[in-house]
Amino acid sequence: MAYEVGGKTIECNANGYLNDINEWNEEVAAAIAAAEGVELSEKAWDLINFLRDEYINNGGNQPNDRNIVKAMSDKWGEKVNSKDLYTLFPMQPSKQAGKIGGLPESRRKGGY
Repeated sequence: MAYEVGGKTIECNANGYLNDINEWNEEVAAAIAAAEGVELSEKAWDLINFLRDEYINNGGNQPNDRNIVKAMSDKWGEKVNSKDLYTLFPMQPSKQAGKIGGLPESRRKGGY
């Protein structure tokens, strides 16, 4: 499986996760989001950027849904619940947003 972005082929695994995190950019994110049927709103970008920051700057950390809810509540200045996150990323926020963010596939269950 691969994504075609700007005339370049971006290789990924069988589940659609990038093989090389360094090939990610916002155009690649848009291509993955389109394949996933996800609209990239400002809040979706907040979540994607949070996951990328945690992974890149925090030793490969991939937060679970509970930690994402807390972080997005702080970021957005409102009480957020997991339903709000599933509205943005219906196929499990921590995994689907991570995929769109170019992060490696997580093997944990996510959730709480």
